Amino acid sequence: MTLPLTELQPDRYFDPDRRATALALYETVADLPLICPHGHVDPALFADPDARFPDPAELLVIPDHYVFRMLYSQGVPMEAMGIPRVDGGPVEEDPRRIWQVFADHHHLFQGTPTGMWLNQELVQIFGVPEKLSSASAQTIYDQLEDALTRPEFSPRALFERFNIEVLATTDPAQSTLEHHKALRDSDWQGRVIPTFRPDQVVNLDTPGWRDHIDDLSAASGIDITDYDSFIEALEKQRTLFKDLGATATDHAALVPRVESLSRQGAAQIFDRALRQGRSVDDAPAFTAHMLMEMARMSTEDGLVMQLHPGSLRNHNQAIFERHGPDMGADIPIATEFTRNLQPLLNRFGSERGFRLIVFMLDESTLSRELAPLAGHYPAMRLGPPWWFFDSWNGMMRFRELVSETCGLYNTAGFNDDTRAYPSIPIRHDLARRVDANWIAGLLVRQVIDEEDAAQMMRAAAYELAKDAYRLGSG
Repeated sequence: MTLPLTELQPDRYFDPDRRATALALYETVADLPLICPHGHVDPALFADPDARFPDPAELLVIPDHYVFRMLYSQGVPMEAMGIPRVDGGPVEEDPRRIWQVFADHHHLFQGTPTGMWLNQELVQIFGVPEKLSSASAQTIYDQLEDALTRPEFSPRALFERFNIEVLATTDPAQSTLEHHKALRDSDWQGRVIPTFRPDQVVNLDTPGWRDHIDDLSAASGIDITDYDSFIEALEKQRTLFKDLGATATDHAALVPRVESLSRQGAAQIFDRALRQGRSVDDAPAFTAHMLMEMARMSTEDGLVMQLHPGSLRNHNQAIFERHGPDMGADIPIATEFTRNLQPLLNRFGSERGFRLIVFMLDESTLSRELAPLAGHYPAMRLGPPWWFFDSWNGMMRFRELVSETCGLYNTAGFNDDTRAYPSIPIRHDLARRVDANWIAGLLVRQVIDEEDAAQMMRAAAYELAKDAYRLGSG
């Protein structure tokens, strides 16, 4: 007989043939600090010591595209979940009604990673004693609302309760980083650092690209009138980010195409874009060139380069036009890495001090391309399963597909990649359980011994991410 999900069992999720071994391994790392090198939590939450989460819907539903995309797939309008509209049109504003809609559809998450996260979050973080359902929705809402008024549920207090050693936000290249500056000047000891993300200014087909260039001019203090001044502004902003603690950059591209244009060729494309006269081929060529330029900059300033390719962003045009980007409609495409990354890896893959962390949304590339590449080039690490594969099965497949070729130590540990702040410790807990389950399988089959297993477990849970992102010093 199984127990209800409101009673979390210590050996949950582990395979029956290795349960005791996996639990013993997991317990050795369960209390290690959390390294959170990539995510999307708003730094404003920490800059203001009096910041509070407004309500349960704003905390757990509205910012989490894993949640609202599932409800949307079952016909629930985005407006009913309080998702803001680009045009300022009407959406549901009553957080209790939003929460009730969520609870009415909570069964949709049965057997999904989101369901695993949410159930554990409600029990472990908020102490909710019953399962979420249509009937229990308002009672649970009252309990959550009461908790969020208490000082121990402030963002800073939760940071300490979660035992977060470092948390990286993701910030556009044109950001002035005012919240990070406020954190630097405060007496709070939590380590929250920025990550440099230049997509909005290097991808010429980004909506509002010209406005973003103007913002980059303002933030850097450099009047961007041509390609050279653009590069100068980017380099200056990277210095600002690094001065405020950044150790990494982040880059998204539909395909991981990387190539070098001549300076004259890049300048001509950039000048056409400034005059709004670019051709249809300009944007992909310029993005490919700028990825090479970003790698070049990383060899000079030491910032770790992250690359997230293979996602066709904003696939649902109507939702994009009505609600904007990042609405759960980023869909994977088949992706080729071996040839696309060859120019970059030939130039920088053996460069001392360069680090490239590559993520994928095409699992077929893991054993065929990515593991062999990471198993050869000193600069390359494999990022953890991302987006749809940030799940028990996805992470298990990842370990099984790549580890025989590139080993554990050419992977980059775990990152939660979340906007839903209270889910951070839950996602890390799930990842640690996945790795305990995988390593226990190696141990019971006598592929490794107990000493190896203990070393691998600590590396997977803590050391790999800290090393990959160069987070050793505060």
